[in-house]
Amino acid sequence: MTSTPAFMDERQARDEICRVGRSLFERGYVHATAGNISVRLADGYLITPTDACLGTLQPERLARLDAQGQQVAGDRASKTIALHRQIYEASASTAAPARCVIHTHSTHLVACSLQADMTANGPLVPDAQLLPPITPYFVMKVGRVPHIPYHRPGDAAAATLVAQTITRYAAKGSPVRAVMLARLGPNVWHDTPAAAMAVLEELEETARLWMLCQPRPTPLTEPQIEELRQSFGAHW
Repeated sequence: MTSTPAFMDERQARDEICRVGRSLFERGYVHATAGNISVRLADGYLITPTDACLGTLQPERLARLDAQGQQVAGDRASKTIALHRQIYEASASTAAPARCVIHTHSTHLVACSLQADMTANGPLVPDAQLLPPITPYFVMKVGRVPHIPYHRPGDAAAATLVAQTITRYAAKGSPVRAVMLARLGPNVWHDTPAAAMAVLEELEETARLWMLCQPRPTPLTEPQIEELRQSFGAHW
């Protein structure tokens, strides 16, 4: 059984959010004021402020919320806290519980989403996947990435749909660590900001490979994926 990760110390969490935000900005995973990072604490949440540049975050200005999601300190919280809280709650009892959530508008991932929308020529089908299992590390480090149909930024319906998707995948024995909001960007989660950033990096690299390869690469076979399950505990 997977143990539940410990909550981060608040001071450490503040420093890590700023360090990871700067790293993501400097390497082009986010731009301008796009993207946000949150951490679940033992008694509430930290999240980057609304319209903040992740490259210039200040620990003391991060938004602090209580366990009910009410802001108690810092600059005004990003509106995406509603979605992040749904992810924290929905994933809590799965094999991939969230302690940190990162959202970006990473270029190749958004490009994949736009291309998938054009290919589908209509609303995404339920349980559509953003990417097939084309590399072993995508299967091992990221896993399945449900492609959530388009909703405007901040739409409560998207948060509800994400939570339902997390629950549904966990019930099938395929807990997820990421979802892709169509035309917007990914939300990824893990135990810490550093671990969540590593998931994002692997996911964006897989999207980059997918976009570069013409013709498209053949996915790993089911026996190959089963070997990754047995050898590394991969959830797919």
